[in-house]
Amino acid sequence: MTRRPPEWMAPLLTRLATAQVTDFTQLATPTTGGRESAVLVLLGEEPGAGPDVLILQRAATLRNHAGQPAFPGGAADPGDADAAATALREANEEVGLDPTSVTVLAELPRLWIPVSDFVVTPVLAWWHTPHPVHPREPAEVAHVARLTVAELVDPANRLRVRHSSGWIGPAFTARGMVVWGFTAGVLATLLEMAGWARPWPRDRVIDLPPTGASPAPSAGTDPVDEVAGPLT
Repeated sequence: MTRRPPEWMAPLLTRLATAQVTDFTQLATPTTGGRESAVLVLLGEEPGAGPDVLILQRAATLRNHAGQPAFPGGAADPGDADAAATALREANEEVGLDPTSVTVLAELPRLWIPVSDFVVTPVLAWWHTPHPVHPREPAEVAHVARLTVAELVDPANRLRVRHSSGWIGPAFTARGMVVWGFTAGVLATLLEMAGWARPWPRDRVIDLPPTGASPAPSAGTDPVDEVAGPLT
């Protein structure tokens, strides 16, 4: 049965129909090469809390991206039919998400992350039947949270972070986490596209905490962020 997304998603879905890579980053996606992967941008809604998005926090012991908040997702497997299949499979493996509780709505433009040579397709979906989720592999995922749009657009929770490489990009603070990098760049763009974003102090810049000392990503909407440092 096809599930109709809620009306509050309509402006975002309309805008995404014409979305291009340049809406998310100034880096062109290579026509060949790159490791295909996908992430799940899962929007839900709790009564009285409004729209939210599912975010996980990587385990602090990982070699790469230790402690970093992210969308569920990962590299494509040969058996995956498409990007949506990859995103849903990874979300199930990481946090126990039931794929039947989700309606896939759109695939966003494929975005290139130079440092890892991943080509990532964000998959937007509606969580029509939310259920409890949790880290299935604590060695990989430390925490799972549903961050409300209200939290994300609160000017008090928005800032920019400076990576040790000199890269500067958008970020959010919520539930004791600093959401930055590729995830924050995609979120910032989607909030603008949906018309949910509020003015926030772009001069608020902090150095990235040591626990997030991963290579700098390259997704963001602010041209200043894109050229502020090497996008390695």
